[in-house]
Amino acid sequence: MNPIVNRFCAVLLGCTIILFSSCNKEDNPVTPVNPPVTGAYIIGTVYYPQYIALTNYNFLYPSTDPYGNPVMLSGTISMGPEVTKDNALGLVLYNHYSIFKADDCPSKGKLDMQDKMRGSGFIVVSPDGYGFGSTANQSQTYCMARQNAQASVDALLAARQLLTQAGYNYGDALINIGYSQGAQTAIGVLRHISENNLDIHFIRTIAGAGPYDLTETYRQLIAQDAAGRSSNAVSVLLAYNEFAGLGLTYPEMFREPVLNHVVDWFLSKQYGRQEIDEMIGEEVKLTDCLAPALLDMESSASQRLIKVFEADNLCKGWTPRQDENILLFHSLVDDTVPYENTTLLYDFLTKEGVENIELDKGKYGILFEDSHTFASLTFINHTKEWFCDYFGIPQW
Repeated sequence: MNPIVNRFCAVLLGCTIILFSSCNKEDNPVTPVNPPVTGAYIIGTVYYPQYIALTNYNFLYPSTDPYGNPVMLSGTISMGPEVTKDNALGLVLYNHYSIFKADDCPSKGKLDMQDKMRGSGFIVVSPDGYGFGSTANQSQTYCMARQNAQASVDALLAARQLLTQAGYNYGDALINIGYSQGAQTAIGVLRHISENNLDIHFIRTIAGAGPYDLTETYRQLIAQDAAGRSSNAVSVLLAYNEFAGLGLTYPEMFREPVLNHVVDWFLSKQYGRQEIDEMIGEEVKLTDCLAPALLDMESSASQRLIKVFEADNLCKGWTPRQDENILLFHSLVDDTVPYENTTLLYDFLTKEGVENIELDKGKYGILFEDSHTFASLTFINHTKEWFCDYFGIPQW
């Protein structure tokens, strides 16, 4: 046969195969599947005096660090005395709020939300996150949604396997909850599941007051320039600088009183958020803590920062599953995480076709100086009310 004809036939055959494969892929979507979990194990059963009625199983599980390397992370499985191996109503994936102190992670006994779920009949799975528990010797991935979502999903998959091995029948109900940084992680979990086509389906995701759009959050915090609440912003900058490869030196990022205390106040993990803010100074504003380049949104340093923020922006750039059921909670007077984060996320999810979205907003916490923290009490109460209404659980 003529060589030219041969070449034409080969090209035509290749195009036919590509066209057929493309059509076949659309007609037969890939079935969601979860990766196998190997190497997870329970460290031990722990009881704490302040949560004496809670049974907690601390566990280690395989995941990846911020650089993509294998790592063993830690977490806790908690349940109240009403839960037996045969009667659990389901699982709650609880993504913790901002923590700065090493001893404030779930596996070290910080179990406030877990204790509030005691009496519900649900088992609560709580990952520590990278930088706490088994990786406490590393910096934390504060407000890094992709990394924290990876840690949470891996913890959930490992906990389900461990519970099954221990003989627990935990049912099909699965709820995804988080407030503040935990809300960002909870929505990040939905993105992770969608992008990786995992077989994980939540009855509802309940997310409260999360920094879903860090670029907008950063702009507004600088514009508001509030005093006495700089620790959150400094921690975000430290995490993204280290793990997103910004390469900024501390003098390029901060000035006194923060500059000479990055290690002992923040990286040491010896202090909680309120303690750090008190050491910075109640009258010290955010703009007093940041170097001039980070206050100029057009500077090279700020543009590099915005670029990495945008790569992790939950309000754009991904395709949520349209059957997700999501409750977004936020105080209109939040003094730490601007309310606009929730409106931006709500608009994005609606545009992407997610129909089951409920917006819970109000001037929660308005009577208190730290409205963000006090609004979390309303968030907890509304969450418990939803559990009672949806599952027919008596008030607990």
